[in-house]
Amino acid sequence: MSQFNRRDFLRAATAVTATAVAGTMAGCQSTSASQPLAKGKSVIGLIAASMETVRVAFIGVGQRGYGHVKHFCHLDGVEIKAICDTHQEVLDRAVNLVTDKGLPAPAAYGKDEYDYQRMLERDDIDIVVISTPWKWHAPMAIDTMESGKHAFVEVPLALTVEECWQLVDTAERTQKNCMMMENVNYGRDELMVLNMVRQGLFGELLHGEAAYIHELRWQMKEIEQSTGSWRTYWHTRRNGNLYPTHGLGPVSQYMNINRGDRFDYLTSMSSPALGRQLYARREFPADHERNQLNYINGDMSTTLIKTVKGRTIMVQHDTTTPRPYSRHNLIQGTNGVFAGFPNRIALEHGGSGNFHQWDYEMDSWYAKYDHPLWQHMGKEAERNGGHGGMDFLMLWRMVYCLRNAEPLDQDVYDGAAWSVINILSEQSLANRSNSVDIPDFTRGAWETATPLGIITPA
Repeated sequence: MSQFNRRDFLRAATAVTATAVAGTMAGCQSTSASQPLAKGKSVIGLIAASMETVRVAFIGVGQRGYGHVKHFCHLDGVEIKAICDTHQEVLDRAVNLVTDKGLPAPAAYGKDEYDYQRMLERDDIDIVVISTPWKWHAPMAIDTMESGKHAFVEVPLALTVEECWQLVDTAERTQKNCMMMENVNYGRDELMVLNMVRQGLFGELLHGEAAYIHELRWQMKEIEQSTGSWRTYWHTRRNGNLYPTHGLGPVSQYMNINRGDRFDYLTSMSSPALGRQLYARREFPADHERNQLNYINGDMSTTLIKTVKGRTIMVQHDTTTPRPYSRHNLIQGTNGVFAGFPNRIALEHGGSGNFHQWDYEMDSWYAKYDHPLWQHMGKEAERNGGHGGMDFLMLWRMVYCLRNAEPLDQDVYDGAAWSVINILSEQSLANRSNSVDIPDFTRGAWETATPLGIITPA
């Protein structure tokens, strides 16, 4: 799965493109003004029956998924039951990782790209962690919930508006969790800012900025295997924000999106698409396949979102130009602002009191506002690693909630709302940046939903 190669991708390209077009058209009928009828009850605040032991299976363990397997080997109250991947070497490596830790060998699946469905027939699995190429995320999550299991999916959750609604409908009908694993919500800085927001430090919130600015041209050299073997082609098929959720997830939680406010509409623009073609000319022979591709995704994509309560969010995507990594992570309120990369704060009341100058010294802010979840598990998270510990903390928190019958911090509505910016940004760009309505996946439940609290683990 995670090693889905170039030839497989090209064989599937026509079918996937047709699906994307159909999803786009369906999305035009799935705005907040004309949402489909509910097929079950809301899963906001869904609490699954407590699990003494969380029995987990994995689909896709080539890169991201392998890290998840490694972290689960260090979590209490977990049994790794099965692993699925179509690449035998990758599958064997993940199975050996488990047994090398002295744990029982998980069952292995991977005879073809649909062998995961045979794995889902097992009755000794509670949750499935999906870390495959993007086009598989929604279908696999839907199949997982239909099999009576909870789905935990890498970002983005879906690639079309239609898929978003299918995921929401399936979660509501089956009453199963479908969580997009937005790991950035569990970063130390993002957790601290959430705590500061909840304590009113920035006043009434007005504006946020989110981004995924991460130079990834080098992935174009991954031809037969690994992420670049399939991700490169999205730059030839879609012009919009391909990967909106890393920066948008935390800002959405600051603003109580789907829990007191929601996205209303967006407008999007993109710069010219130049960088990847120039890189291909420089790094590959003239007759190489990478030089035959038509790269259409703008190097910098900028989307503005308006919320129902009138707040604004800027979301940017750029994996092409040479510049330092950034997720922006900016939140502006009536009393001041926090911005990341590098971290800095300016407040009118509190701190130094001089809002004309940034305070770059974070130690005193950490000491006062570190999130209780980070205070409780931060050192363990940093020791186990994964993007500074956020990966481990996310997985630990997932297991904690399942074992203690608590609602997850992110639900299917969050995953759908954050992911749908991908396709809607493309629609806006294709229509001279005219605004596009963002569906209300909660079907109005956002108005009474309880905001995410500041968790204090027992």
